[in-house]
Amino acid sequence: MAADARVICLSADLLDGGPGVRFTVRVHDIEEPAFAVRWRGRAAAYLNRCGHVPVELDWQPTEFFDDSKLYLICATHGALYSPQDGRCLGGRCNGRGLTPLTVEERDGAIYLTASEQKP
Repeated sequence: MAADARVICLSADLLDGGPGVRFTVRVHDIEEPAFAVRWRGRAAAYLNRCGHVPVELDWQPTEFFDDSKLYLICATHGALYSPQDGRCLGGRCNGRGLTPLTVEERDGAIYLTASEQKP
């Protein structure tokens, strides 16, 4: 694990296709909103910013998945993203995916593995 890793949440806080966990990350000296979710057993994290315009995705606080629980959805534009890797799957994202953040799961927690992200 990287020396500068920080805990985002407990592993038990993320259920497959369930609510995410919001947190912030420093990007180029600015605190940016981010979120973590679990999909098919794997934790993933992204900047909380639509690929179309810089608006946050969640349609209710911590709700990032669509009704099917298969896709991440932008509440503003309806753009769909892969929870596995953040790529744009359809809608107004026009091929621009989410910005992934590096996370690691171990010892019952999800860690952000770099304190300064450079997307």
